[in-house]
Amino acid sequence: MIYTKNEKTIRVMLTAFRDGLQSVFGGKVRTKDLLPAMELAAKSGVRHFEFGGGARYQAPYFYAGEDPFECMDQMRKAVGPDADLQILTRSVSGVTLTTQGLKALGLQARLMKKHGTTIDRNFDFMNDVANLVKTGQPIVDAGMHHQVCVAMMGLPYKSDKVHTPAFYIKVIQDVLKSGIRIDSVCMKDASGTVDPVTCYETAKGLKKILPPEVLLFQHTHDTASMAVACYMAGIAGGVDGIDLSVRPMASGTVQPDVRSMWHALKGTGYSLDIDHTKMEELETLLTEGLKDYEFNEITLAADARVVNFPMPGGAIGPNVHMMAEAGILNKYGAVLAEFPEVVRAGGAWTSVTPGSQQYWLQAFNNVLHGRWKKINADYGRSVLGYFGRPPESPDPEVVKIAAEQLKLDVFTGDPLEKAPDSVAMAEAALKERNIALSDENVFLVASAIVPGKNMELNEGIRFLTGKARISLPLKKTTVTEVVATPNKPATPAPAAAPVFTGPVTTTCTVVEGGTTRTFKITIAPPAGGAVATASAAPSLAVSAGSAPAAAPAAGNQSTHVYSPFEGKVEVVEISVKVGDQVQKGQVVAAVEAMKAKHDVKSPVTGVVVVVTASLGAPVSAGQPILTIGH
Repeated sequence: MIYTKNEKTIRVMLTAFRDGLQSVFGGKVRTKDLLPAMELAAKSGVRHFEFGGGARYQAPYFYAGEDPFECMDQMRKAVGPDADLQILTRSVSGVTLTTQGLKALGLQARLMKKHGTTIDRNFDFMNDVANLVKTGQPIVDAGMHHQVCVAMMGLPYKSDKVHTPAFYIKVIQDVLKSGIRIDSVCMKDASGTVDPVTCYETAKGLKKILPPEVLLFQHTHDTASMAVACYMAGIAGGVDGIDLSVRPMASGTVQPDVRSMWHALKGTGYSLDIDHTKMEELETLLTEGLKDYEFNEITLAADARVVNFPMPGGAIGPNVHMMAEAGILNKYGAVLAEFPEVVRAGGAWTSVTPGSQQYWLQAFNNVLHGRWKKINADYGRSVLGYFGRPPESPDPEVVKIAAEQLKLDVFTGDPLEKAPDSVAMAEAALKERNIALSDENVFLVASAIVPGKNMELNEGIRFLTGKARISLPLKKTTVTEVVATPNKPATPAPAAAPVFTGPVTTTCTVVEGGTTRTFKITIAPPAGGAVATASAAPSLAVSAGSAPAAAPAAGNQSTHVYSPFEGKVEVVEISVKVGDQVQKGQVVAAVEAMKAKHDVKSPVTGVVVVVTASLGAPVSAGQPILTIGH
């Protein structure tokens, strides 16, 4: 039992407005639904908020059609000028999932400071000290409070060399030796899998080496129901501040509720710098703001299995939502079971973004295609050294397979120097489209660049050209309203279904959350050109705007080519055109699911007669991407 005669107040950072949103909804929440609760929290005395970075930088413009910088400005206004607002950055990846150069990281730091950030918590999933030092300097130069992290997790296998108190202490010790200014340190356990003894010993060791003015924070998740115990252990070891949340964005994959921690500390001599009696009112307002959102029980429930698959709460939420959308949630358990193997083979980097996503996608590929049959690009690049040095040496056989599949050599240099100049690429893309070259616009595009992805599908370009996709986890009754296009009035449905001898194109307007978008809709006939009937409705697919070619001549057979996923995914590549001869098994398109590209292969040999879907279009099960005549 912890106890102190010298009373100590523990500082609290409230995570409901960043990590809570990410862990429960993948960050996909409209800012207007949060602002009343943020304002109330500030009026209730909360002085330290997490409000940006991580998925809450990308999610606003990737999925909600909102400018993340305007969101930050609105949040700063809601809490007033004096509260600390904190972001989360990912070392060489910044607020992205890929490696960035120092030019991009410098721009990121200046923009975050400009839009209200006072504290930047920076971590490296490899715990690569050189990465932490080099990426910390732009934070210092921008004038923000520099909080450096040691990234922690419980290994899913036994090792006395890495992820031990001595290992974690040495990481911070080496950062201190570099001479970079450190304002505070955080013990960051994104998966909630570190045991209480390790938390205690690490905190105690870090307090011995840190200057007295450098505060020690602790972050964990309650996924395995261990968070309060770990916080108690950390506080006993000397931790000065902890991360907490409030229902409905608390516990499960998120941080514990303020009230749970307050109750645990009663009578110990320790107290929180936040008024627990204000949490009920805050919970009520949060619940009201989120009333239209569909909560997924997986993200709300504790799951003791996480100790064997160290997946962070901030990644479980997004991945569950993506798996559900793609119609493959039934594979969730099998992916988790593959986790220990991908962690061991990769070199035991910490399961925190982007490393956690790399683990997840490689485990997913192992389940979908067979172990190591398809190497996820970023997992392979991590194994090969392009994100930094893993704590342990990766499996040599996996290194060999990754090099062969990705056609890359093992890399031992500086990841920051190897990173592409995303700022220059973004500026060129904006100039080509006559979009203003403001710092914000440049960074919106630069931070969404993914190697090999068509620039037309860049989320920054989409947002800035009015084509942002809206994908929010709203309850089905509140998601979408469809109305007829004004210049083409809707006509009453005929008594009998029409006969289609080829694809028919029409238009519709979708009104959602105040945003109006107009699409062309192609109604494709069933395979073989059969007549549609009232009991066999035709498929719908979003078209780019040009009418597709005619269907095969009568008497010819035709076969539709579909996404390999049961649910909704996005078409990110169409590699054939009408008239092209294709072979059975040939890659004809690609879709994006789980933030990764998946090939779509032709099931037959023949000629492409219709390309129904367009680049960037969402397709669901039963919606053909193209049709092959044979």
